[in-house]
Amino acid sequence: MNLTPIGIIHSPGRGSGQVPCQDDDPSAVSTIEVFSEYATGLQDIEGFSHIVVIYWFHQSQGYELLVKPPGEDGLHGLFATRSPHRPCALGLTVVELLARDENRLEVKGLDAMDGSPVLDIKPYLPEEYDPHSVRIGWLERRRHRRSK
Repeated sequence: MNLTPIGIIHSPGRGSGQVPCQDDDPSAVSTIEVFSEYATGLQDIEGFSHIVVIYWFHQSQGYELLVKPPGEDGLHGLFATRSPHRPCALGLTVVELLARDENRLEVKGLDAMDGSPVLDIKPYLPEEYDPHSVRIGWLERRRHRRSK
């Protein structure tokens, strides 16, 4: 398998425990710098309010198959969480696209560490373009707790 980074993330999260978490600080602003040889591929991206960013958890080391997410009392299967410690250290996040300046994208809500390699960027399409029913598993309990 050959993964070729197309850019790099500049984030306020400079070390372990400092990465902006979508739940804790959805307003954190980061910059995605797309390498110049791929910058032409950003044409028309500014027309989308949100994008999907696929990146590499470059500082991730090891993993457990059962994990305790922040704010939870019990263990959950790794693949039912967003833990960065995975057998394949691939990250995927939907972020709000705030601005584009040539090969730089300013985004809000990116839960990635500074220096993370960007592997791909795709436009986020709303539900009317993706008609699948969505269930959110054990996170439904968290949503219910927050609404009280």
